[in-house]
Amino acid sequence: MIKVSSIKQHMYCPMKLYHNIHMDTSQNKDYQLAVELKKLKIDIQDLIQKNMRKIKKDMALTEIESQLSQNIDPYIKSTAESIKSMDLNLEPSQINDIIDNTYFNIKITALKTKQTMTILDKHAFEITDMFFPNCMYSYLIKDKTLEVIGICDKIEIVDGKYYPVLLKSSKPPLKGVWNQDAIELVANAILIEEEFKTDVYVGFVDYEKINDRRPVIMDVDLRKAYFDILREVKEIIDNKKMPNVKKSDKKCEKCEYSDICINDY
Repeated sequence: MIKVSSIKQHMYCPMKLYHNIHMDTSQNKDYQLAVELKKLKIDIQDLIQKNMRKIKKDMALTEIESQLSQNIDPYIKSTAESIKSMDLNLEPSQINDIIDNTYFNIKITALKTKQTMTILDKHAFEITDMFFPNCMYSYLIKDKTLEVIGICDKIEIVDGKYYPVLLKSSKPPLKGVWNQDAIELVANAILIEEEFKTDVYVGFVDYEKINDRRPVIMDVDLRKAYFDILREVKEIIDNKKMPNVKKSDKKCEKCEYSDICINDY
């Protein structure tokens, strides 16, 4: 089975995927760390959702922010210690980024909550579903026909329609989404279509640094691009085909395989 994470890695650099599959026999701790950090972000969202249900419509904005923030700090700190105990390379800057993004999102959510309660004259527990629709987190799906397996960050279900959502902590482009994010999203959409026997026409990328959700249409061109990449990934994994790539100083200088790759260009 091909992992969606392998497709993501191919989009970043096909050569890195090649070396990771065929030359690196150690456990991929970077991937494990990314999974743990994503779990932490999901748990934080759950805490904020629970905290929101206690907010009353007559609360001041500062009270709303304080209520939304309850138990956030202790949970982040305890989870960070747990991740460190797994012998993963957790950098202080990564936790600081999560804290900064969390409190930025809390400020935005507090403003939206206050405004919505005022307009609708309702308490927060009556409008929580407007901010947090019915959804599934970290949902594992296997497609035996395509031989693809992936974990969808988030699947929102609205009026019987399924919407894949990517949670991204990376910097967004000025407009739209990064190409690799669009490919990952359509990969999840096709998995969802097979799993739930439905059609997926649109998905979303949530760029957490700026609290911005951007739509992606699951059109024919995007689907064709995904299947082209999927074939390339299968060639690398199954047939050990070495890909042709252009050297990128920005990417290569940070790559753990740079010393191995230097002779391949």
